[in-house]
Amino acid sequence: MKILHTSDWHLGHTLYNFDRTEEQTAMLAQIIDIVREEKPDAFLLSGDVYHTSQPSAAVQKMFTDAIVQIHEANPDMTIVITAGNHDSGTKHEIFKTPWQALKVFSVGNIDKEHPENHIIEVKEKKKPQDEIKGYIVAVPYCYERSIPEGFFQEILDKVKERNQELPVIMMAHTTVKGCDFKGHDNATEYTVGGIDSLEISDLGEGYDYLALGHIHHEQWIRGSHHRIRYAGSPMAVSFDENYEHSVSLITIGKHGDEVELKKIAIENPKPLVTLPASENLQGNFTSWDEAKKLLEDFPSDIPAYIRLNVEVEDFLPVAANQEAAQLVKDKLCRFCLINTRRKQHSEASQPRTMTVQEFQSEAPIDIARRYAEDCGITFDDELKEMFKEITEQL
Repeated sequence: MKILHTSDWHLGHTLYNFDRTEEQTAMLAQIIDIVREEKPDAFLLSGDVYHTSQPSAAVQKMFTDAIVQIHEANPDMTIVITAGNHDSGTKHEIFKTPWQALKVFSVGNIDKEHPENHIIEVKEKKKPQDEIKGYIVAVPYCYERSIPEGFFQEILDKVKERNQELPVIMMAHTTVKGCDFKGHDNATEYTVGGIDSLEISDLGEGYDYLALGHIHHEQWIRGSHHRIRYAGSPMAVSFDENYEHSVSLITIGKHGDEVELKKIAIENPKPLVTLPASENLQGNFTSWDEAKKLLEDFPSDIPAYIRLNVEVEDFLPVAANQEAAQLVKDKLCRFCLINTRRKQHSEASQPRTMTVQEFQSEAPIDIARRYAEDCGITFDDELKEMFKEITEQL
């Protein structure tokens, strides 16, 4: 069975008030072409279809038009869409019944009373009847403490009752411990994007492939033996997502077989560019004068969004943003923001002052660790666990 796995489209996302419809439309067109060329048996969209729970009518139309075109590109394909933490689960359920006429299964909420309703059969057109090619366990995002204990395993056990040889794929939208959360703001090993980390064991066993959403950096989860994967977002949502974006084409022979992966890159016609350029997540920083020169020299015919990394002694000039915007007013690129970092000095013993922007970008546990170090306190594992417990209570 061949599966196209994608997630985290974040349709309707704007970048510093710039509309991104053109890029999102280009992304969807590429995905439609991939479906037409690869002809997968199933198409999985693992949550965060929209960027907000109340998308505009135009954004919803963009989505529904794309799903219809994805269906038309491969009419025999089963399409499964689950809600993410950015979505409204209720909105996913509204058109659940009519969508099924196009072999589209939209799952917005957890059905605790009837877990078998999360099992979807992938069928291949055969005469005189359809032949089952595999099973999909579709689990949408749900607040962790609202998920019944053992819920994932309960559904997988129900699949096992009717299946011996066919591939079993499960979908979820969550944070799994050990994931690489590069590019996510305020992320820690305990929580990413407001979702607490789950152990691999919490997700049960009996699936051949777990199609995850929520983390934007595509990756296999360590220790999963190439069975648990984030497809990642097909388009960057923030400047820190400075890595390739793609969709994942997965092939599984029969239940228990190894998973084959083919990554297919998605190109963005208007990329997110940080100046000075750097492969390092923290980025290179330069002076304000040098940053202005880099912006002035940026080619006028290249569409892009621009972020400047600037190192400051105290503060930027009051009119810095207006100066930067003026430098690109006749170019195809768009200036978005100045990311500042205070210059480091040699006085290691002196507590470091943070800018408001630095404070807002740091995770609470990192601020606590920094404060402890300034006070001469060792922020050990016990303190870390106590802080995590207090944060969860709050």
